[in-house]
Amino acid sequence: MNALSPLPESAPLKLAMSVDTLRFPLTGIGRYTLELAAQLARRDDLDLLCMRAGTLLPGLPQVLPGTDDRRRVRDLLSRFGLPVEVYRRWSEFTRARALRGHADRLFHGTNFYAPTFKGRCVLTLHDASVRRFAHTHRQDRVRFMLKEVERSLRQTSMVITVSEFARREIAELWDWPHEAIRVTPLAASEVFRPHSDGLLACTMQRLNLRARGYCLYVGTVEPRKNLGTLLDAYVRLPLALRQYYPLVVAGYRGWESDTLHHRLQQAAAQGWLRYLGFVEDSLLPALVAGARLFVFPSRYEGFGLPVLEAMASGVAVVCSDAASLPEVGGAAARYVPPDDVDGWQQHIQRALEDDHWRQALVTQGLAQAAQFSWRRCADLTVAAYREVQAH
Repeated sequence: MNALSPLPESAPLKLAMSVDTLRFPLTGIGRYTLELAAQLARRDDLDLLCMRAGTLLPGLPQVLPGTDDRRRVRDLLSRFGLPVEVYRRWSEFTRARALRGHADRLFHGTNFYAPTFKGRCVLTLHDASVRRFAHTHRQDRVRFMLKEVERSLRQTSMVITVSEFARREIAELWDWPHEAIRVTPLAASEVFRPHSDGLLACTMQRLNLRARGYCLYVGTVEPRKNLGTLLDAYVRLPLALRQYYPLVVAGYRGWESDTLHHRLQQAAAQGWLRYLGFVEDSLLPALVAGARLFVFPSRYEGFGLPVLEAMASGVAVVCSDAASLPEVGGAAARYVPPDDVDGWQQHIQRALEDDHWRQALVTQGLAQAAQFSWRRCADLTVAAYREVQAH
């Protein structure tokens, strides 16, 4: 594949974009899709159709509501080969059918997959965790994703990803040319910003939390997120300190997390941890802005959006030094190796106790987050579209 060169903007580019991830619960990939699609929908140089559930829709659809029960049923069915294969084939059929007669449109698969299509495709691969960290995913999910990504890449003219780290991983693990991968960094939504005590009050009361009186983790409870190390470190803090500044964990119950949830229950019983489960979008910005410290010990991220959201909210960040996180946090975060329990304990304790040190991180974090924007993400994405269109 030859290097691609940009094409000057001219007539509106016809685009079809997958938005199946706009549903409850809105994951990181769902948030990327929502923010990017919202930016693209405002542009005069694009003619945008959104594809959801095999149907092309004009404009940007709303996020589909849902329930925990529906999600649990979906996760349960995904463990069985026959329902997964039926779903895969039906999805492929409905998407291909919807795109018939639209070969003049560029298709953007925003979530690892692209349908069979006679037109040109751009594919967003957010990371390579199903290959690099396959053991931290359910094996049925790994098999499904690997099969679909390999098929989708055969349809694809260019890959988009979210960090230089992910670009290197994708090029290596899928043997894809570096020059045919474009990086479009993500950003924190404008709702993630510093909050006054008055703005925090309602959410703090509803969640029974004290403003700037807790340490926060946001993300799925699953092996790749490395919460075991975080719990090991937090329990080493002086008891009075961890009870005064409890660890708050917000996120869905993920795969292979029974042992972790047992530990969360034990810590909650001892008075130094709160598990909130999934927190709705309307409460999340205040929950983040109300934290004294944000911690993110993940072993592998394609980007690590929660780190940027915390910085934009005026909260100090301590995170692991793994994968893309140093690229996102820059000099504004403090980094610890994922398995360094002593290092995690020392950094957390200093951030909770040393106001001057923590405030320096807050100032640096606000400046770091300001370097990222969803408009820039959209501009870089459209530039990638036009490169593909030119060839």
